[in-house]
Amino acid sequence: MRVILMTGKGGVGKTSMAAATGLQCAKLGYKTLVLSTDPAHSLADSFDQEMTHEAVKVRDNLYGAELDALVELEANWGAVKRYITEVLQARGLEGVQAEELAILPGMDEIFGLVRMKRHYDEGEYDVLIVDSAPTGTALRLLSIPEVGGWYMRRFYKPFRGISSALRPVVEPIFRPIAGFSLPSDEVMDAPYEFYEEIEALEKVLTDNQKTSVRLVTNPEKMVIKESARAHAYLSLYNVATDMVVANRIIPDEVNDPFFKQWKESQQVYRSEIHENFHPLPVKEVPLFSSEMCGLEALEQLKDTLYQGEDPTQVYHQENTIQVKQQADGSYNLELYLPGIAKDKIQLNKTGDELNVRIGNHRRNLVLPQALATLQPQGAKMDDDYLKIRFAS
Repeated sequence: MRVILMTGKGGVGKTSMAAATGLQCAKLGYKTLVLSTDPAHSLADSFDQEMTHEAVKVRDNLYGAELDALVELEANWGAVKRYITEVLQARGLEGVQAEELAILPGMDEIFGLVRMKRHYDEGEYDVLIVDSAPTGTALRLLSIPEVGGWYMRRFYKPFRGISSALRPVVEPIFRPIAGFSLPSDEVMDAPYEFYEEIEALEKVLTDNQKTSVRLVTNPEKMVIKESARAHAYLSLYNVATDMVVANRIIPDEVNDPFFKQWKESQQVYRSEIHENFHPLPVKEVPLFSSEMCGLEALEQLKDTLYQGEDPTQVYHQENTIQVKQQADGSYNLELYLPGIAKDKIQLNKTGDELNVRIGNHRRNLVLPQALATLQPQGAKMDDDYLKIRFAS
């Protein structure tokens, strides 16, 4: 199954691009699902058709769905939901409030990953197009396998074992005092089972023959900067970007003086987009005279965006992580971090893991065996690659 993730700053038009991409894939005969994982769904508005948690047929070969975290929680994590509800009710919350608050922060992202994994395993669709949340939330989603693995290995597995061993002894004392029970094995096992599913999905997300991110941006300063950061952070998580879509470019035929300054600034930013994201291909989409709602409008958008091309192709092969042996026997670990200055990067090696931190994004890289016993001997930025030298 081919997986295409559409993301970008809120309001840039990523949902329209996802829907138009779905239309083109379906036209070419691929059975396609467009899945919205954004908590503020707008896929139904784009298709101008009611959407539900389950896939709804839009036209031949094309289906759409909007993720409902409550439905996903009940179906796949019911024991955990009931336990969290019990705890909240013991703290004095009413039943409905407790049930609503049982969806903890971050669960939308987790269930988005679980839903993706389920579709991948079932193999019902040829193409899965994910209309993801705006870039910040999408990056949290993509970092879950890496960050979740770190916590699971260090804290959760030992805690689960201790909890299981102590529960028969502590439970008779704990429940009368707290008003609720200690978590059962079913509750304790559920997060780890989810983690195993997500860990398996990571192999799909980081395979640039199966999964690509397409960044949707606008020719505006703040939007371009956020898109450039997102590109670097995606590379940090070893997720390849294969295309940038520059949306809402004012057409040449618009000659109203009101738009003169806008057109001039867009010319500058269009050049900046091509320069900043090189060698990624950039597709430019004009500002249309009407909203991109409904299949007729989306047909026009898909023809402009793809011009008969197959959207499932990999438009650019991006190598985000490479290990190269040097003539002196040392190794270079090369991380593709476009547009990131070296002084913004923090590195720390602990055991067989390399911690890489850029701003509030962190990745714990489990090093290959050849590097695990070596020590970092320096790092430099070269051609958008952070090159870290490892030697004995």
